Amino acid sequence: MAQLQPTPIEELQAATPPPEATVAPAGHSRLRVPTWVTLLLRNPKGRVGLAVFGGMVLLALLAPLLADRATATDFNLLTTRQSPSLHHPFGTTDQGSDVWAQVVWGARPSLMLGFFAGLISTVIATVVGITAAYVGGIVDDLMMVLTNVFLVIPTIPLLIDVTAFLHTRGTWVMTLVIALTLWAFEARIIRGQALTLKNRDFIHAAKVAGEPTWRIVFAELLPNMISRICAAFVLVFYIAILVDAGLEFLGLGDMQKASWGVALYWATVNSSVLQGEWWSFVFPGVAIGITVLGLTLLLAGIDEVSNPRLRGIVVGRKRLFGLRGREAA
Repeated sequence: MAQLQPTPIEELQAATPPPEATVAPAGHSRLRVPTWVTLLLRNPKGRVGLAVFGGMVLLALLAPLLADRATATDFNLLTTRQSPSLHHPFGTTDQGSDVWAQVVWGARPSLMLGFFAGLISTVIATVVGITAAYVGGIVDDLMMVLTNVFLVIPTIPLLIDVTAFLHTRGTWVMTLVIALTLWAFEARIIRGQALTLKNRDFIHAAKVAGEPTWRIVFAELLPNMISRICAAFVLVFYIAILVDAGLEFLGLGDMQKASWGVALYWATVNSSVLQGEWWSFVFPGVAIGITVLGLTLLLAGIDEVSNPRLRGIVVGRKRLFGLRGREAA
């Protein structure tokens, strides 16, 4: 019997090295970056948001090298009401405190409060949302009732009542109250996405294969929701910063510490703007605005990456503008 001649496809397969030949040598495993992270870094809003927010985090980390902490809350009559200069880049307050030190050292408590409030809120929302979606039944009904209750709880009035009842104005009290009142709406969003993923083929295949529930949740379901969970964290992060600054601006925070909200409070109490001392009010406000802007752009970038419809709109606009440019040419 004559030997069959290999087809062009078979020749190509024979010439192609097996998958094992392209794998990196043992001990040199490659670090795989998640796809959504790569898309986020390619997104203009995501890049700008990361750069702006990363700059504020770097400012907070380098605070000991940039300013003396004592000058942020110092009372010095010899350096009062000085406008911005080389010695005091952001000027000084009516008490002689250095505004630059207030901005630099104030970044730490503000970012710390936002981080932990976002972390606690996101963990609660993720656990409740995924559990309700995966288990279903009465657990899902209880979750809906619970979120309905927390959605109608006003955060700022509750914080005012808690601080008055506990006679304390610490950062951790604000962190817990903000986190426990902002998890409900994100829990519903995460539940909706988990319900969608629950009916996908790869989840059914894992169940048929006999995979335990914990592995299906942590190895199959949760990795496909990371972008939405990160978006929930960023959202609560900047809401917590705004709420904290607003409460401190009203005098409901710890007035002895250096933070952006406390700096705004003292600038208002001392009528700094009316006296022409705009720097004691403007620079802490700009710090809050820049941080929130960075987080907002980062959130917008995550939304465009995680939402295929938004990605389609962006791509469509680029194609439209490119077509118009070619027609104009």
